[in-house]
Amino acid sequence: SVGASGAIAGVLGAYMVSYPFARVLTLVPIFIFLQVIEIPAVLLLVFWFLMQFLYGAASLASTSANAGGVAWWAHVGGFTIGIILVGLFPRKDRPRYGYSRS
Repeated sequence: SVGASGAIAGVLGAYMVSYPFARVLTLVPIFIFLQVIEIPAVLLLVFWFLMQFLYGAASLASTSANAGGVAWWAHVGGFTIGIILVGLFPRKDRPRYGYSRS
């Protein structure tokens, strides 16, 4: 069954466009230890998108019905749509053009 993961991917794409200089704390395994490092959110999201795309492409070559190809492509599509559609929503820190209340 297809869940809300495509919509969540859309939120991730919109976040990447809306906050291009944001940084996130990330757990990174170093040998047997976990280290918390701060990295640019764009770097993490581009890596995540590429992984979704590559898994989706690999699922096309799979003959197994359990490859999950629809889910990978839902993530790719949702992320892409989030990037495209985020411009339709006004942001409070951006000036709006048109009529204003006086």
